[in-house]
Amino acid sequence: MIFGFFLGKKNPKISKYIARPLIRFGIPLSVMGLLLKEGIDINLVKSAFLAFSLIGFLLILINIFPIFKNRLSNYTLQLAGLIGNTSFLGIPIAIALLPSTTINFTIGFDLGTTLFAWIFGPFFLQVKSPKKNIPNIKGLINALINSPASRGIIGVLLAYLFNLDKILGDYLWIPARVVIALAIIIVGTRLGIITNQRGKIFDLNEEIKFSILLKLFILPFIVFLVSKFINFDYYQSSAVILQAGTPTAISTILMAEAYDVKQKVASKILFTTTLISILTIPLLKILMNFLK
Repeated sequence: MIFGFFLGKKNPKISKYIARPLIRFGIPLSVMGLLLKEGIDINLVKSAFLAFSLIGFLLILINIFPIFKNRLSNYTLQLAGLIGNTSFLGIPIAIALLPSTTINFTIGFDLGTTLFAWIFGPFFLQVKSPKKNIPNIKGLINALINSPASRGIIGVLLAYLFNLDKILGDYLWIPARVVIALAIIIVGTRLGIITNQRGKIFDLNEEIKFSILLKLFILPFIVFLVSKFINFDYYQSSAVILQAGTPTAISTILMAEAYDVKQKVASKILFTTTLISILTIPLLKILMNFLK
């Protein structure tokens, strides 16, 4: 990230050259590596479904009701408020704080979040049909087929079909590490670009503040209520709540760069939520211990 920081300060356009091939090739390999390495069980599926469906429901809710839509007026703000950095922060934090038996809940939530982000994010951030601002259904189908996550899932199915899952599950962690490194470099470049603006790093408008509030406070609280409603035990609830409380995902910057949509907004939200989460994530763990 430090390397990316100085790279972004020197050459603000460099992140675009990294982001596009990362989306096309890196993300599918990461999804394949995650699924093939850890396997699929019912806990992973339940957690993935929870993340995927909850993010989708909240996104619909935001766009239906004017009281929410006026505060989060575009998809960059909405996705930044709902998609967390589950891969690079959430999973390591869960491994450090929770028993190993909860790892599939953690990975499942990450998988559900990743799938939603990369299936629907590119579609939402691209140009919509001019007729009544309704998304083009054909475009949505194309996004589902061509999304990085979908390619990763197709790759997993092919690996199982040809009995290559064990071999690929081991070897795909090598490119997955490269993907993580490149993604972190992109974050660093965007932070470097922001600091070039000097006094404007924390110049946050009301919409950005609402996106930060949604990501770090409202979403974890909603996940807490849902996990209690569906009778998750303490450790299962802790796994998904910690994932929900992670700062804004690197994928929001990757998509903003790739589709040239509100990169500064995405960068500011990621930068600010990452700093604030240093306090909010330990606070979440303390609150969960108190409610145990």
